[in-house]
Amino acid sequence: MSLKQGDASVMEYAAQFNELSRFAPHQVSTEERRMDHFEQGLRGDIKSVIAAQTFTNFQDMYQKAVKVARVIEENRRETHPHIGRTKEGISEVEYSNPK
Repeated sequence: MSLKQGDASVMEYAAQFNELSRFAPHQVSTEERRMDHFEQGLRGDIKSVIAAQTFTNFQDMYQKAVKVARVIEENRRETHPHIGRTKEGISEVEYSNPK
């Protein structure tokens, strides 16, 4: 299984991951294998934080990934307030009407 998060939110990626896992049960046959495959598909900025930690189960890893993504987004908004965010978390420049 080589699913990547790409521009999807962590929640959307996890939903796709869980759906595809049904078709490759041997690749997610243990909690450790499931977490490893999930981590490998995360976006780099999220993966770098998640990889530095130890988790005992998939749910804990998923919840931490959601939190990390939220913090990254909050930091991005504080640092670059002129950059907007779409539903999927993709950055785009927001144009304002000059007065």
